[in-house]
Amino acid sequence: MSQAAVTPQTEVNTDFDPKDVDINGFDIAVPEYFRDQKHWALFDRLRKEDPVHFAESPEFGPYWSVTKYKDIVAVDTNHKQFSSEPAIVITDPEPDFNISMFIAMDQPKHDVQRKVVSPAVAPPALADLEPMIRERVAKVLDGLPVGETFNWVDRVSIEITTQMLATLFDFPMEDRRKLTWWSDVSTAGPDGGDTGLDEEQRREVLRECLETFAKMLGERKQQEPKNDFISLMAHHPQMSKMEPMELLGNLILLIVGGNDTTRNSMSGGVLALNQFPEEYEKLRKDPSVIPNMVSEIIRWRTPLAYMRRTALEDVELGGKTVKKGDKVLMWYVSGNRDEEEIENPYQFQIDRPQARKHLAFGFGIHRCMGNRMAELQIRILWEEIMKRFDFVEVVGEPQYTRSTFVHGITELPVRVHPKK
Repeated sequence: MSQAAVTPQTEVNTDFDPKDVDINGFDIAVPEYFRDQKHWALFDRLRKEDPVHFAESPEFGPYWSVTKYKDIVAVDTNHKQFSSEPAIVITDPEPDFNISMFIAMDQPKHDVQRKVVSPAVAPPALADLEPMIRERVAKVLDGLPVGETFNWVDRVSIEITTQMLATLFDFPMEDRRKLTWWSDVSTAGPDGGDTGLDEEQRREVLRECLETFAKMLGERKQQEPKNDFISLMAHHPQMSKMEPMELLGNLILLIVGGNDTTRNSMSGGVLALNQFPEEYEKLRKDPSVIPNMVSEIIRWRTPLAYMRRTALEDVELGGKTVKKGDKVLMWYVSGNRDEEEIENPYQFQIDRPQARKHLAFGFGIHRCMGNRMAELQIRILWEEIMKRFDFVEVVGEPQYTRSTFVHGITELPVRVHPKK
């Protein structure tokens, strides 16, 4: 069998020369750069030549790109000068369809709403869920077609994360793929991204999501309190009375947060181990490295490419003056390749020292609420993979998400080779 169906260079597009790009005023927020894997080399240039970079986007207007690790942490932890309102993405809220969510809120409202739903993914809940997650992962892996090529993203990554999402919401398991669809539609943005929907169709899908959960919220209010997201909301005096767009926003936040990070890391890990076969061999010899490898996978993939802040006042950053009201994009995907903070950042290294020192979950009050849940699922997946398969072989080129926000993989053709 081939030990490396894809090479380490696959992750970096070499079909164009980034030196030909005029970096002055360069607009990195172009979805096609990410789909075609051109963004890596472009971020390398920005970090070296203009790490706090101003650009005008024809679609989104003026914005700053913060591309180095230390500068990103400085912005992400400075809640007095940089606000999460009105949005965490480069797109401004649509006045006639203004979705609100607690990750795009400042204190104190952010803290109140986050604390309401956090028990569903707190350590005691994870301890209770671990046996069920392992059972489900085992069932998914045991059902894979040995000897046949299939899309790992759909058969494994989406299936496992969507089952978990259905549990966290206490959502009907038979309808769980709706959660994936709603996640994809919500992160696609007004142009529809990979969904093929126009703006009105996109809104209609999100209205369906709202109507479904509004009905569930009403039902949970009449039931005994439980530890799922909807029940926790339903029995809280403030969150049970949210306006429709705020309810929709928080639902989307929880769906995307439980979907994209885990799903794209589950796919990204398989791809990375194929690109670096010496690391796969290291894993075979010592599966105890899996917990550390999980953190390295999440750094390597960086499933959400950036988060936005808005300057509350004029701020000096990296020798530049960011004006009050300016959009600031913290490019986690660039910071996780910053050679000044991460040694050999383009090397996927499963036993990397301080592997948890990555930006993918963010910092400060908005650090990913479900980070431990994501790590738990990815860890269990690889523990169960190593029990069954000698090799999950990538046999074709991956396809990437056309998005500046979700740094995802949509297609990953693989074959599984069972242990002998």
